[in-house]
Amino acid sequence: MITLTFSQDIDCILAGVIVGFSLGLIGGGGSILAVPLLLYWVGVHDPHLVIGTTALAVGINAFINLIPHARAGNVRWAVAIHFTIAGVIGAFAGAELGKVINGKYLLILFALLMFWIAVSMYQTRENQPVVHRTCKRHACVYFYGGGTGILSGFFGIGGGFLIVPALMRSGRLPILNAVASSLLAVGALGTATAISYSLEGLVDWRIAAEYIAGGILGGWLGAFSANKLGQRKAALNDIFIGVIVLVAIYMLYKEIGYFI
Repeated sequence: MITLTFSQDIDCILAGVIVGFSLGLIGGGGSILAVPLLLYWVGVHDPHLVIGTTALAVGINAFINLIPHARAGNVRWAVAIHFTIAGVIGAFAGAELGKVINGKYLLILFALLMFWIAVSMYQTRENQPVVHRTCKRHACVYFYGGGTGILSGFFGIGGGFLIVPALMRSGRLPILNAVASSLLAVGALGTATAISYSLEGLVDWRIAAEYIAGGILGGWLGAFSANKLGQRKAALNDIFIGVIVLVAIYMLYKEIGYFI
């Protein structure tokens, strides 16, 4: 556990608010900001500690946000559970791989992933992913679940931006049910990653608690704003994509500069 100043504690809460707000507002991708915010804004410089801690915070927040969807009947439990089982196995494998890679290289790969996420979000911002029907349902669910779990564990991200289209394709779910069902997987994958990292002391529980508290507040504000903004959310989505690209460029500048 590291020692934070009072201002860093406040920054942790505010970072959680930003992540939660973006998730509540546009429905995905917000957790990708959790790692760079903790690294570069709060100032926690151990990449593996940051990944383990943010994975826990993202996972817990996902479970909290799952509750209203479950009450509304939006979760398709059979598909979500099959997907999550495969994803958790993949997450443990991905986390073990991520821990043995040099933290600087891991952050460079993380920045490249952010570019890919930005492109994917831009391409699908107006069109829902196509639902394919080319393989047996459960086989697809396990395959997609395991793959997204590996990426989630490796980078310590919730992976909602991957899980939603994967559930639509493999589980043949409408987008509302995919978004709701993805929260079970995001929660379980984040928790599995955090458990793996915590076994080696790579989770800071105080920071995670502050992130979770901020995320709850931010998620409520984001969901409230989403209902008010209506069609203007598309423009905000494009702004968010731009933010991801800028953060990725900054990460590459910082991390590649370390080797020059």
